[in-house]
Amino acid sequence: MIGGHEEPRGEILARFGDMVQKGQAIALLTLATEEPQAAFQRYRENFRHLGVPVVRHIDARTREDCSDEQGVRILEEAGGIFFTGGDQLRITSVLGGTPYEDALRRAHLRGAAIGGTSAGASAMSATMLVGGADEESARRGTVRMCPGLGLLRDAVVDQHFAQRGRINRLLAALAQNPGTLGIGIDEDTAVLVRPDEEMEILGSGTVTVLDARGAYVGDASEAAVDVPLRLGPVALWALPQGSRFDLGRRMATHNDAFPGQHSEVPASR
Repeated sequence: MIGGHEEPRGEILARFGDMVQKGQAIALLTLATEEPQAAFQRYRENFRHLGVPVVRHIDARTREDCSDEQGVRILEEAGGIFFTGGDQLRITSVLGGTPYEDALRRAHLRGAAIGGTSAGASAMSATMLVGGADEESARRGTVRMCPGLGLLRDAVVDQHFAQRGRINRLLAALAQNPGTLGIGIDEDTAVLVRPDEEMEILGSGTVTVLDARGAYVGDASEAAVDVPLRLGPVALWALPQGSRFDLGRRMATHNDAFPGQHSEVPASR
């Protein structure tokens, strides 16, 4: 999952390409963008430069398009599936409940690499941030959320994180869903999540992880709309390239960098 504006032929896309087995293709889904052909051409050239010779375009504009048999075959045979940026709600509202979504889930279960940038990153989580005010205090009613693709469990993902000052909107999301982990990804930065739920940080920026599971102060249900929220305590990790984080245990796995952290956080108090 990439925070957006990744280097076109840099380490992040190269790592994604490396996860695609030789001879297999990348299926590029441009559902989120209003310029699908331009996005496809750009990513096809980038991935070809990085050693993936075959990139196939899936340009579904409507839910009816998501029943195309050829598109289903492309998804089922792909070694990697990649979502471009744009509007994440288009991804879930067009794809959800269609044969394309079924093929995506089958690909996920068989171990295909699945990635996305910007909106494509936000759509991966079970709870998806759709919108909210940037650079404002955390307030009730200022974030919009809906179900995502659910490939990443128990987390909500935000992108362009530091560049657009989105920490408070992620806090507002956690105030409504304190059991969910918040993952804020900077531009040209990515998280690689392995099957064992260990997350590795890639790229030039930082990934901010917020955990409100241990919060015992929170008034999201009582506060009036657009009134600043109370929430705390909230655990925060700022993780640069090379850091690793265990999503299951909710702790950084480079313990020498975080010697005082605790793996067990009480769910309630």
